[in-house]
Amino acid sequence: MGHRLRRAQHHANRLLFALEQDDLIYLKPHLEMVSLRRGQIICEAGEVLHHAFFPHDAVISLVSVMENGSAAEMAVCGREGVVGLIPASVTRQAFGNYVVQMAGTSSRISMDQLQAAIQARPLIARLMNRFAEAMQARILQSVACNAVHSVEQRLCRLILSTRHRTDQPVLLLTHEVLAERLGVQRSTVTAIMGKLQAAGVIQQVRGGITIADCVKLEQSSCECYRRLRTTFKRLLPHTFTAE
Repeated sequence: MGHRLRRAQHHANRLLFALEQDDLIYLKPHLEMVSLRRGQIICEAGEVLHHAFFPHDAVISLVSVMENGSAAEMAVCGREGVVGLIPASVTRQAFGNYVVQMAGTSSRISMDQLQAAIQARPLIARLMNRFAEAMQARILQSVACNAVHSVEQRLCRLILSTRHRTDQPVLLLTHEVLAERLGVQRSTVTAIMGKLQAAGVIQQVRGGITIADCVKLEQSSCECYRRLRTTFKRLLPHTFTAE
């Protein structure tokens, strides 16, 4: 991970990549490279968020943990955006646990410095506002998706989303991770994954999966995948969007 950190560049994050050169130069002194390990909790529910994260190849989820210990993903972000921006403008308290789902590197900035940059640089503010709107659309669409679409459709959407957040041939998605992110039993995920593999859609490998047929996978996903990609492309045309 240390070697990966040394090679990391801030513009590996697509939101930072989309900034005007002068605005990125303005932010750079306040950005630091950090390594994130899988399973790391960078902020717990109710705690104050001191930093925002612009992931490069890491994926971070906002997870709600219930009283009985069960958990479900409320939001997710990778290299297409910034983690922690939405609550930063009010109380800065985390709505849930921010958990690293896929290890990698990230650019990190203090909330104070990010807010100062938003106040001082109109184009930074505009880009962050557009991302916040896209994230709100994603969260609201997910509410509808969870209510009306099958677990299989949602799982296929999650796999497709992950593909757009990493350049790795193997997606590090275990049955346990998928079950937690979808808020379902692990046995349910295992049954669906077996069905998808038998249909030639995916190939299960040690510690993750590979996509064998992307067209079939998208056909098996719900309409939310395409709808949200369209939303991100409209609001953030200068980034490589992911959903």
